Amino acid sequence: MTRAFSALTAALSALGSLWIFAIMLLICGDIAGRALFNTPIQRTPELVALSVPCLVFLQLPQVIRAGRMIHADLILRVIEQRAAFAGHLYGLLFALAGITVFGVVLLWTVPDLLGAIRTAEFAGVEGAYAVIVWPFKLAVVIGAAFAALSFVAMAAAHVKGIAARRAADRRPESSNRLGWIALAALAILILAYIGVNFLGHLRPTEIGAISVLGMLVLLLAGMPIGTALFVLSFIGIWLVRGSETIAVNAVGLAASNAISSYDFAVIPLYVLMGLLVEKAEVGRDAFAVAASLLRRVRGGLGMATVLANALFASITGSSIASATVFARVAVPEMVDHGYSRRFSVGTVAGSSVLGMLIPPSLLLIIYGLVSEVSIGKLFIAAIIPGLLLAAAFMGMISFVAKTWPRFVGNPKAIAEIPNMPVRASLIALLPMLVLIVVVIGGIYGGVMTPTESGAVGAAGALVIAIARRKLPRSEFTKVLVEAGLVTGAILFLIIAAALYSRMLALSGIPTYAANLVSQAGLGLPAFLAIYLLIVVLLGTILDSVSIMLMVLPVMLPIVTALGGNLVWFGILTTISVEIGLLTPPFGISVYVVNSTLPKNFTNLREIFEGTIPFVLTMMAVTILVAALPILSTVLVR
Repeated sequence: MTRAFSALTAALSALGSLWIFAIMLLICGDIAGRALFNTPIQRTPELVALSVPCLVFLQLPQVIRAGRMIHADLILRVIEQRAAFAGHLYGLLFALAGITVFGVVLLWTVPDLLGAIRTAEFAGVEGAYAVIVWPFKLAVVIGAAFAALSFVAMAAAHVKGIAARRAADRRPESSNRLGWIALAALAILILAYIGVNFLGHLRPTEIGAISVLGMLVLLLAGMPIGTALFVLSFIGIWLVRGSETIAVNAVGLAASNAISSYDFAVIPLYVLMGLLVEKAEVGRDAFAVAASLLRRVRGGLGMATVLANALFASITGSSIASATVFARVAVPEMVDHGYSRRFSVGTVAGSSVLGMLIPPSLLLIIYGLVSEVSIGKLFIAAIIPGLLLAAAFMGMISFVAKTWPRFVGNPKAIAEIPNMPVRASLIALLPMLVLIVVVIGGIYGGVMTPTESGAVGAAGALVIAIARRKLPRSEFTKVLVEAGLVTGAILFLIIAAALYSRMLALSGIPTYAANLVSQAGLGLPAFLAIYLLIVVLLGTILDSVSIMLMVLPVMLPIVTALGGNLVWFGILTTISVEIGLLTPPFGISVYVVNSTLPKNFTNLREIFEGTIPFVLTMMAVTILVAALPILSTVLVR
């Protein structure tokens, strides 16, 4: 039965991954038909919009089973290592929360599906561009049902683990452990009942404030962030509106409609493009060209890594992809030429953050979708800050190489770095330059929307990878599967954040916070200082996407009330969030570099030490962009 269930969840994931590829082909076909024959493919926007929730829910069962739900596992990891019994109890609690979430989703989506079948519900224009919606809603229901069953399987595994630990534990003082656990569970239920009745008499803003505190507690405890946001939103809406029916409707509507938009297809398409670009090995070529150009400069290979990262970032939009690629490409080359390991690994991890700032950027896309700010404007606004950060990194490396040579190492003679002729350099960079022109130029020139540029960029990256013979069938399958899993995890988090935003809006917390800031006499600079400090601190324990989706619903109304520019605020948020990629204990870019390199080549402490100059440089650039908003707004029309 377990093998059959695994096969079914894998099949659903494969269907969702192929669906992403089909969307890419559909949008590319629509663009080609419109440009060449003035005949776009009818129903494309409707089909893509209806498909996005399907992609998420078809992937979720496999995301859950593979442990890819986004969560902060710092405390949970320690508990699991030192007290396996307690770790299983935590896991069981989280699994039960997941079962509850998807059970509530099914309470709404199943009747909605039956109603769509009964009434022949459609999207578009009747008789011309109509699309029957029930097959799409069926995919959501199937995915939600299997997600619930995946949590059931997880709960069963934790129950089995608890039983195994109890059987293995022969100490006399632990013989009544389950009895104490039962008493503790009963006490929790009683306290929860009392708490719900108590909360029901609070004002909406007080309920909202408690939900924010509860969110921080659950996230620190290690509960999957999407699950925590769903649970708190459901309870919060129930208490604020005094009706469980309204809460169920809110959860169901979020699951079905929160991301049912053509614009949200940009995320899976850019994820697919980034993975294909990584397989095409264009990052290796960018590093070779940059190393040749900077071979006569002190600290040249470090600066070449930054330059190559900047070029690579302009077609991937992912810091994780940059860290993965250049850990393999740049670190061995730098160490072989005499650079210290600390400097080499620190440079790769530090410069990888450019992937999330230099457009196209996945974080800027998410910010645009949440804040309802034009993604194209955000991309344009990020050009100068992105180039400024890259230049600051290179300047910092030059300064450190001259003033602290022991940190950098003892690079060998420049003659050992091959000189690449101009013609060879242009040939090596040609695929990357073509993608940059097509993807970024298409958006800036108003020829394509960000979603369309993502589809064209993914198709272009596929062609390059195939032409270079870097994408055999087995690797292509892995790319599609990985794109599906990443898409499912990120978009589920966005759904949860949309529901959480609605709960906060109903509670009045954003308005209350804005009024509180105004009454306290805090101007925009003081608020920014507090906000940026909060974001940097959150970055030590959470990933970038989670931070954005948690803080923006509360902070955006305050920025608007204080007269701040939301485009400029988006650039500031992105830079400050990216600092968290390099700070302990979470520092995901550091972990990626460490896991990519051979075992025992380096360690986390060495990488974190190597990133310190990059963190300080990012802080300086953040302050500069905050003080001079024109740096991010001068190019925006």
